[in-house]
Amino acid sequence: MSETSHPFLQDDFTIRWSSLVSEEIETDIKKALADAQQRIDKLCADFDPAELTFENTLLALEKSTEDLSSAWGLVSHLDSIRNSEELREAQNAMLPEVTAFFSRIPLNDKLWKRIKAYAGKDDKESLSPVQSRFLEETIKDFLSSGADLPDDQKQRLEEVQSELAKVTQKFSENVLDSTNAWELILEDDSRLGGLPDTAKAVLRSEAAAKDLGSEENPVYRITLKAPVYFPVLEFADDESLRKEVWEGSITVGTGGDYDNTDLVWQILALRQEIAEILGKKNFADKVLEERMAKDGDTALAFVEDLAKKTMPFFEREIEELKVFRSGQEPDWSGEFEPWDVAYWAEKLRKDRYDFDEEEVRPYFSINNVIEGMFRLTEQVFGFAIVEKPSVFAKPGETPESDDAEVWHPEVKFYELRDAESGEHLGSFYADWHPREDKRGGAWMNYLKTGSPARNGKPGEPHLGLICGNLTPSSASRPALLTHSEVETVFHEFGHLLHHLLGEVEIKSLNGVNVVWDFVELPSQIMENFCWSRVSLDFFAKHYETGEPIPEALFQKMLGARNFQSAMAQMRQLSFGKMDLELHVNHQQKPEEGDLDSVVREILDGYLMTLATRPPSMARRFTHLFASATGYAAGYYSYKWAEVLDADAFTRFSDAGVISPEVGYEFRAKILSQGNSREAGELFRDFMGRDPDLNALLERSGLVA
Repeated sequence: MSETSHPFLQDDFTIRWSSLVSEEIETDIKKALADAQQRIDKLCADFDPAELTFENTLLALEKSTEDLSSAWGLVSHLDSIRNSEELREAQNAMLPEVTAFFSRIPLNDKLWKRIKAYAGKDDKESLSPVQSRFLEETIKDFLSSGADLPDDQKQRLEEVQSELAKVTQKFSENVLDSTNAWELILEDDSRLGGLPDTAKAVLRSEAAAKDLGSEENPVYRITLKAPVYFPVLEFADDESLRKEVWEGSITVGTGGDYDNTDLVWQILALRQEIAEILGKKNFADKVLEERMAKDGDTALAFVEDLAKKTMPFFEREIEELKVFRSGQEPDWSGEFEPWDVAYWAEKLRKDRYDFDEEEVRPYFSINNVIEGMFRLTEQVFGFAIVEKPSVFAKPGETPESDDAEVWHPEVKFYELRDAESGEHLGSFYADWHPREDKRGGAWMNYLKTGSPARNGKPGEPHLGLICGNLTPSSASRPALLTHSEVETVFHEFGHLLHHLLGEVEIKSLNGVNVVWDFVELPSQIMENFCWSRVSLDFFAKHYETGEPIPEALFQKMLGARNFQSAMAQMRQLSFGKMDLELHVNHQQKPEEGDLDSVVREILDGYLMTLATRPPSMARRFTHLFASATGYAAGYYSYKWAEVLDADAFTRFSDAGVISPEVGYEFRAKILSQGNSREAGELFRDFMGRDPDLNALLERSGLVA
């Protein structure tokens, strides 16, 4: 289907973004729902067990919802990158119906009867290993979603899941709206002492986006986009400015029309009810049942054990920061305000290592980073990436050419082919900079899942996307990234490669469709390439001269790598601890106390004691509360996967980092395998053993 009458149901390989207008959403999603229901009904009709096959049962079930999933995925993507009142209205109108439809599938008695009848057949012994895996995963999904529940509990489960979808969507909207609601306009730079020129240029660009100021009379606009406001907290000498910006940052999801406090408690209560209906003690046990951790207690024990090992270093780093500031300000009270920590940490880093992150920015222009990353990964993993011509047209307008459409003029489109065979493995869109109608953070997503060549039939390529909110360019220079932002680029590209290099014949077992405490391995292993001289030379080049990072500066960067690594690790562990405790032990709003006091008690000892207690970031924690599940009860996955990636990257390091031999093996044994086998089995296949926690502690400098 390529007719424009149903743009969200187009099956062209590339997406015609200009045709995706809000007024078509309801019509197209209703059609997709009706078509999917018709396919489901066909599977539920009377059947002869002898005639059931893998193709007419399991594959038919997978294909029944493909069009709906694709169409709704486009709606969700537009919500992330082109948010508007019209889009929200259309999306929210269809959200309950879409949620209810997918919730009903595993609760459909006739469908479940057909799957069980096929599972009982003798001929299933002839299935390939991947097909057997799919059968096992399908049965587990149905059971864990309530297939064997009595009718009244099935009905209640549908109701709760529908309500959860609406509440989490509202949470997400509140975060975006409150982020955009705050700004600080400065008519001159008198309060911006200490800020690098790069940061000032970004503030001028933010003002120019609102037609404020000019080259002759610049105006500076601070917004709550991370690359915009965080340098103010890190570098501004004016303490009152840092305080004002910090106070702005904590308004996200807090207070007024955008207060997410009650929504957090509603989400936790709804998730707990889902868990109890499904016979689980709590939502963490429900979510983690099929993941590597298996249950909430195991995940919590992992977080607490790592925190215990990190704590002595954490306490030492805090004391070092206090001693340093006392030496600079003898009359200081001895208690940090939250708007002072990043500022003084940066001063200590510069004093100790003579290293300022701004020194390396000129070597990380966005184009050099992207192109260098492509060339590096081509050599390591055996593919070739080429940027393809693209065209932008506003929604509802006709593009001027037949080139691949993009959703914004800054977006680029690429093609990835196997280096040896030339096969088109996949294509992807890249969108790197913040906009006011684009949600914060960085992410990867898939738009189409292809399939490998089989039985003489050619393979179908994958289609994906990668998005970020990196430092934007200014009028005088290209976007110059921090090293942390470079790591973000590599991280999300690792997720993307997991999708594009998938070779699993069952689409729902392909790519990133793996357990969530394994999904971060490909992304986080990529970050390691940002720290080796051998790999840095592919992309770390001065934006004006093309020279690589000088060796002296590189050594300072390495020396500062583990600066306050314990504080950074405890921060991540605090997120995992809060997430798990809320979903294991604190699912109900307390009769006394509030969200802040509950979280404060949970995180006692995990955070630096501050003179002013900040409100809990739970109100703006979209990873946990902006979707029905997301990273809920799973944020520990980042640290879990860090253990895996620190260990696995030792194979690259031992082989000289840029190793096609190791890279090919990682591609063959991890990236291409998706969920075709157990995650632990895949890791052991690559490493020859189980993961070693010490690799992470050693890399972070957290060993005595």
